[in-house]
Amino acid sequence: MLSKSVIEDVLTAALSTGGDFAEIFVEDRFTNNLTLQSGRIETALSGRDFGVGIRVFKGFQSVYAYTTDFEKEGLLKAATRAAQAIKGKTETRVAPFIERSARILNPIEILPQDVEKARKAAIMNKTYEIAKNYHSSISQVTVRYMDEEQNVLIANSEGTFIEDKRVRSRLAIQAVAVRGNRMETGFYGPGAHQGFEFFENLNLEHYANEAARIAVTMLDAAPCPSGKFPVIIDNEFGGVIFHEACGHGLEATAVARDSSVFANRIGERVAPEIVSYIDDGTLPNEWGSINIDDEGENARKNILIENGILKGYLIDKFNGRRMGMESTGSGRRESFRFAPTSRMTNTYIARGTSTPEEIISNTEHGIYAKYMGGGQVNPATGDYNFAVMEAYEVNNGKLGRPLKGATLIGNGPKTLQQVDMVGNNLGHGAGMCGSQSGSIPVNVGQPMIRVSEITVGGTKGE
Repeated sequence: MLSKSVIEDVLTAALSTGGDFAEIFVEDRFTNNLTLQSGRIETALSGRDFGVGIRVFKGFQSVYAYTTDFEKEGLLKAATRAAQAIKGKTETRVAPFIERSARILNPIEILPQDVEKARKAAIMNKTYEIAKNYHSSISQVTVRYMDEEQNVLIANSEGTFIEDKRVRSRLAIQAVAVRGNRMETGFYGPGAHQGFEFFENLNLEHYANEAARIAVTMLDAAPCPSGKFPVIIDNEFGGVIFHEACGHGLEATAVARDSSVFANRIGERVAPEIVSYIDDGTLPNEWGSINIDDEGENARKNILIENGILKGYLIDKFNGRRMGMESTGSGRRESFRFAPTSRMTNTYIARGTSTPEEIISNTEHGIYAKYMGGGQVNPATGDYNFAVMEAYEVNNGKLGRPLKGATLIGNGPKTLQQVDMVGNNLGHGAGMCGSQSGSIPVNVGQPMIRVSEITVGGTKGE
């Protein structure tokens, strides 16, 4: 992508005013986005984005610059611009590059760039037909197709020199059901760190029917009561609560500044013994998986909470300096336009021993959240509120009528302490996570869990 001699000269320029570490991140990205609505392709957008990011450290100071000019003169100009913000006397030399190959944890069989749009459209049309024909009340189906190929080169003044190819594919299905003046929406968005083979092997019947089923089911939902109840949260995307309310608090971005409720608590009990919380970027072909992070570190499995005890954090290079700790392979960024920082990959509560049937039958009265929707959280405190896309009442150990308008309100660390049953049906859900280094693909996951008490916000009757 760039020659070693050019990269060495750029890093040398970045260190010219006294920096003690310099890094270059070269990115060449291809994207394809198609949208199908009302049985026809409405949009088909393809693009290519190329750029270079240059970062310089001096102690606890970090400076970042980027450019879309990949000529040597333009790169040296960007490196010099970054260096000018650094004041120091120590001269750091660029170490000889040790070129290594990224481990292929996410094998790609079919590059989407090699697949004609007609094959992609065929997948979308089939998905549309399945969802549209689910029930007569389905009035609209929108199918969004996405694939991307991101080629990166990462080199730094410590001798790192590594290239990586990342290929991701995702299908998003939204169904709208209408009855009279009532309208409900269902959604499912599976994704993977895979090529076009992902779409060819995807169970379209399952995902399209689920999106439609949610919409149709919620047409008959009663207003959710409000109060404090035991809440059963199902697997897969149910893990979004702990991703937001706990996961971000375990990132060094917050911990290094003591702006996390988990800061300086290694070795403390933060959850019941039945809870282990893991971030694992090495799961083959999962949506949030990586071969290497965006600082050139190998992906790894990081155990954050083990049997209720806080064991570690997610750490990038710069915040690792602040904390006196090594990187955990967690430095990620949306693109060359962002400096990396500590981020999650596939973060989940580990599998427990209870069956879903046991968890429901052991709940006398409560709320069952089958599919979570969006929400918001204060990362400094862990306070959150999340909408539930599909919910049910639980009475005498059995599922009752569907409920609409359910909102879960609470505090992440406190909710973590109140998990009293963990299921054996671990599953992952694909999503996008936004933070200071941009929007990145992540998986959230868990088995079905029960929380002994969460404040539930409901809706007034119609």
